[in-house]
Amino acid sequence: MTASSTEYRPLPKEEYDDIASRILYEDNHVLVFNKRSGEIVQGDKTGDEPLSETLKAFIAARDSKPGRVFLGVPHRLDRPVSGAVILAKTSKALERLSASFREGGAGKIYWALVEKAPEPAEGEIRSWLFRNEKQNKSYSSPSQRPGAKEALLRYRLLRPTKNYFLVEIQLLTGRHHQIRCQLASIGCPIKGDLKYGARRSNPDGSISLHARSITFVHPTIRKQITVTAPTPMEDM
Repeated sequence: MTASSTEYRPLPKEEYDDIASRILYEDNHVLVFNKRSGEIVQGDKTGDEPLSETLKAFIAARDSKPGRVFLGVPHRLDRPVSGAVILAKTSKALERLSASFREGGAGKIYWALVEKAPEPAEGEIRSWLFRNEKQNKSYSSPSQRPGAKEALLRYRLLRPTKNYFLVEIQLLTGRHHQIRCQLASIGCPIKGDLKYGARRSNPDGSISLHARSITFVHPTIRKQITVTAPTPMEDM
């Protein structure tokens, strides 16, 4: 590992190697990373170092890059969620990827362990979600109401596990805590998700929701790319 810009903290070899092992896709414009539960994508009130900064330090060291590294965040994953997250390495890529996410041009597939099998085993959940900022929680309504946004996802039961049920979710809108809230609204809270009605927490504070794959149109070559993230849990 070559020393690089003093603007970034040095990464210990173990951390450097771990970061390198979790890069799922990278070129001159885009980086797709396999986020762990507990990591934050962008800075928040906790003051913990976000992945965007850790990855800047990694790129600066790996590429012996002087000066500042550009790395933009076109979308996020909740802190307790794991899986594939895209970061933009150029301002042009950030602008185009952000627009794609806003307009529903990126396809996102999630896997979740839930406490009850959904009925029917395959279907859609369409509802209106409204967010309580103080609680940092969303609530689902079957009909439109002031301040609520329409939310839509498709799901299908993949298989039962020893104590839970593995469900695949195709996210069709991007609302605050959408998957967590909508699955809970049909009586299928995600394992470990106390905020939305799970029976007990996971020992590490995670919830059993994983961004399994993401499909996006590359911001410069305009080719559709799908990237799949290995799962962190045996039951998945």
